[in-house]
Amino acid sequence: MKQNTLSFEKQLSDWCANTFATCFPDSDLSTFTLGVTPGKNEQFGDYQCEAAMKLSKKLRTNPRAIGQAFIDHAVLPGLIEKIEIAGPGFINIFLKNEGISIQLTDMLTDENLGLPNKGNNQTVLIDYSSPNIAKPMHIGHIRSTVIGNSIDRLYRALGYNVIADNHLGDWGTQFGLIILGYREFADHDALKTAPVEELERIYVESYNRSKEDGTWRDRAKAELVKLQQGDKENRALWATFIQLTLSEFNKIYKRLDVSFDLYRGESFYNDDLAKTVEKLEMAGLSEESDGALICNLEEDGLAVAIVRKSDGGYNYTTTDIATVASRTEEFSPAEIIYVTDERQQLHFKQFFHICKQLGIETKLTHIWFGLMRLPEATFSTREGNVIKLEALLDEAEARALEVVKASSPDMDETQQKEVARAVGIGAIKYTDLSQNPQSLVTFTWKKALAMDGNSAPYLQYAYARIASVRDKYATKFPGINPDEFPIKLTEEQERRLALKLIRFPSAVESAARLHRPSVMADYLYDLSQAYSSFYQNVPFLKAEQGPRESRIRLCTLTASVLKKGLSLLGIETPERI
Repeated sequence: MKQNTLSFEKQLSDWCANTFATCFPDSDLSTFTLGVTPGKNEQFGDYQCEAAMKLSKKLRTNPRAIGQAFIDHAVLPGLIEKIEIAGPGFINIFLKNEGISIQLTDMLTDENLGLPNKGNNQTVLIDYSSPNIAKPMHIGHIRSTVIGNSIDRLYRALGYNVIADNHLGDWGTQFGLIILGYREFADHDALKTAPVEELERIYVESYNRSKEDGTWRDRAKAELVKLQQGDKENRALWATFIQLTLSEFNKIYKRLDVSFDLYRGESFYNDDLAKTVEKLEMAGLSEESDGALICNLEEDGLAVAIVRKSDGGYNYTTTDIATVASRTEEFSPAEIIYVTDERQQLHFKQFFHICKQLGIETKLTHIWFGLMRLPEATFSTREGNVIKLEALLDEAEARALEVVKASSPDMDETQQKEVARAVGIGAIKYTDLSQNPQSLVTFTWKKALAMDGNSAPYLQYAYARIASVRDKYATKFPGINPDEFPIKLTEEQERRLALKLIRFPSAVESAARLHRPSVMADYLYDLSQAYSSFYQNVPFLKAEQGPRESRIRLCTLTASVLKKGLSLLGIETPERI
């Protein structure tokens, strides 16, 4: 398997940085970003470097003079046609067509499509999804699950050793209520057919009784204490609740094509909580307040964090600190990434701060996202205000099946259902992932399943259309191998498409670095539009031999990039829609 160390864009950026260092050998420029960005207007180059403006204050020199010095000292790599200075000091870089063709050929012969080995097998642990045991997954879980999984896929593609950890909510006061309710009024037939829904019903009924009946509340607390102390019967019931819930969760994860390396819930770290508090006390980071133990972070603008409650119990802050310590000791990760909704921002700032004070050097990153909602009356299956995730997926596949039947009525019914599954699930994922994670997402079926515009079906259809072109070529020109012909760029649309293609590795790098799958989605949509223009304006099968095969190779690479890019979003690419 071939995997490059640097992307093409990074190679250009390093060349720029080295040229600036040659121009100004007496100045330390190491703190400046001196790289390139894709040109926004092809008249002003394929890439652009804006470093001259950044260096102006440091060098106490006019930016244009800095740019001119760069041009005077630059030794052009073989891939660059020319460089120019423009405006106040922009450096415009024009690539040779032959240079672009070389990059395209390298991508075609590389299983990883030119993706760099940026991670170099560094370990990164990603904590995402994290639903609660004994409660069904609902629409609120979709964002953490699909955003986390896409970040997971992006990091793996760049050579990182990723550990995906589903940190389940499997411990706490609710289990005393569930155990008591289970013994008193469980419907065992319902547990066989809809176990998680029945466990949730048991919890709700038991919780409501505890609010009305102090005796019930005390009995539930007694069951919880027995569980915490290791009572054999309660532990067995608790383990059954976890097994039943995970069995249902895994059905949803399978539908979403999401998998985890670890399923470690809060209970896994339960035995570490007391010693975690001891560490805080020994480090002088905690103090008593009204019978509780707190970390007072007010001077740091983060308010008070309780680490042991007045009744001796522990909370999420304590558990999360213990979890970081355990993960750091066991896996030595370069980074731990948490993907949760926006409401937990303060919590993560607090316990990250405490971890740093405890001397934990692992990089801790919180990726927070806005909530997802559906417009009123868009979705009919509701229980209170909760929309079950399973029902959402069912609805997506049903609606996608209507789309597939309309577009391919002659397709076999079994295949229609399989394509509808890929299209429906992909539509939900893409609607989420194509937007800034921190924005509020309003989900509509019309937009999600649109065959035109920025949607998963549009991109899936673009891939399927390329597959059709390649099939037609193989039928019309049997025995001819396009790979035996060089890629030559002779038309504007060819060149524009080619430039989009060679920027794929950089798009993946940016999406991972920013923890924004939307960067990948934007790139794929732009690529599909560039391909559409290419397809509509440049002859394919009617072209003469040579240019025809060159264009088929461009089609092949475009299809490969679309397939790989969509897979990084967790979206499948059917050969036909």
